[in-house]
Amino acid sequence: MAKSVKSKAKSGALFALAFLLVGSAVMRIGLEAGPAIAREVAGLGKDGPEKEMHGEMAKSSIPSSAEMEAMLKAFKQREDMLAKREAEIQDRMKALEIADKAIEQKLAALEKAEEDLRETVALADGATEEDVNRLTSVYEQMKPKESAALFEEMDPTFAAGFLARMRPEAAAGIMAGLSPEAAYTISVVLAGRNGSVPKE
Repeated sequence: MAKSVKSKAKSGALFALAFLLVGSAVMRIGLEAGPAIAREVAGLGKDGPEKEMHGEMAKSSIPSSAEMEAMLKAFKQREDMLAKREAEIQDRMKALEIADKAIEQKLAALEKAEEDLRETVALADGATEEDVNRLTSVYEQMKPKESAALFEEMDPTFAAGFLARMRPEAAAGIMAGLSPEAAYTISVVLAGRNGSVPKE
């Protein structure tokens, strides 16, 4: 009987000790699990929106097919505009080249015309001088009275030019046949011409 009381007391003590150990373990697990679970829950709360935002950003960084089509259309329009502008520039360059050639041809034609005109004027000057000399010679060989009748009708400056070219005796015969008014006017013209001649 004393044995059985001892063994009951021993097993009761063992049971109490085991109960304390199990309770301690449960408490320890509970204490450690609480913060761990809280951390996990907090982590889930954090990662959720971040992961969702990251996913949305990844989705938004990749353009959709409609955006791709719009970009390609814009690039095509830009390319067409540049091609059109280049074609316009090429056309202008060709027009400028044609204009330059036309200007060069016109300048060459003007230079040729100027040279021809110069030659014509030189021929005309030579012919005029020759004709005036011949006409002067004809007036000198005419009778003074006949020549005077012609000189009476001439412009005084024109008549003075012929008389200045004649031999003095022929000019004197024509002046003697002129009216006093005509002779005076032609004399004034001749004196004016001679007045501009250097004296020394």
